[in-house]
Amino acid sequence: MSKLRPLHDRVIVKRLEEERVSAGGIVIPDSATEKPTRGKVIAAGTGRILEDGKVRPMSVKEGDVVLFGKYAGQDIKVDGEELVFLKEDDIVAVIEG
Repeated sequence: MSKLRPLHDRVIVKRLEEERVSAGGIVIPDSATEKPTRGKVIAAGTGRILEDGKVRPMSVKEGDVVLFGKYAGQDIKVDGEELVFLKEDDIVAVIEG
């Protein structure tokens, strides 16, 4: 895959697949599933540039597993791989553990 470096407060995330079997054991077809809202950060920018010119560092880093909004970001295909470009503000939480 190409080496991508997002600018400023941007993050590149690869979606993680969700479970395709319900709690009752029913297999959910692809057409009935929604896009996953969980992903792994594969690249992060340096941080947001504040009004006074200082840079606020990113609160996420490469390798973090994050939750983001269903309609957040922009889907892009790079080297045949589906990626999501997000602003740091679109990330709701970091999954730890």
